[in-house]
Amino acid sequence: MAAAMVVEDERRHQESTEDGEPPAPAPCAPVTPLAAGAGDQEPVEAVGGGRRTDDFGIETAEEATEPSEPDINELCKDMFTKMSLYLQGELTATCEDYKLLENMNKLTGLKYLEMKEIALNINRNLKDLNQKYASLQPYLDQINQIEEQVAALEQAAYRLDAYSKKLEAKFKKLEKR
Repeated sequence: MAAAMVVEDERRHQESTEDGEPPAPAPCAPVTPLAAGAGDQEPVEAVGGGRRTDDFGIETAEEATEPSEPDINELCKDMFTKMSLYLQGELTATCEDYKLLENMNKLTGLKYLEMKEIALNINRNLKDLNQKYASLQPYLDQINQIEEQVAALEQAAYRLDAYSKKLEAKFKKLEKR
């Protein structure tokens, strides 16, 4: 409605400037009188610009009401529809984000369960290996003893070989004489 009034005012202004006459005033919304209270003695008069004066000379403001235009109603409906779609989209996006997080949490939980199973299997196998090592420990101790004895025997064999070489050398010396 306001846009139509502005267009009408511009049209009148153009017509009046062409005719040379001053422009006619724009129509205003009708002013309704305020209800008279118990202490009011005379009806409230309308003063220009949407203000009223009561019998004591006090001005009171009144809200101007304009009849709504059908295009404004349509625009409001369109705005509310689009706002509704926007909010639904935002809520849908948020809901989808939560569903994605839920799925990621489920997958992470499954991965942790798999890792737990793997860790339990490793732990079980490690215990088995420790038990087998413990059962083989006496044999490993015997192998270590045999290795020490072989090393001592080898040393004795080297000393015996060295002694036999000395004896051989002495025998050859005595034989030459």
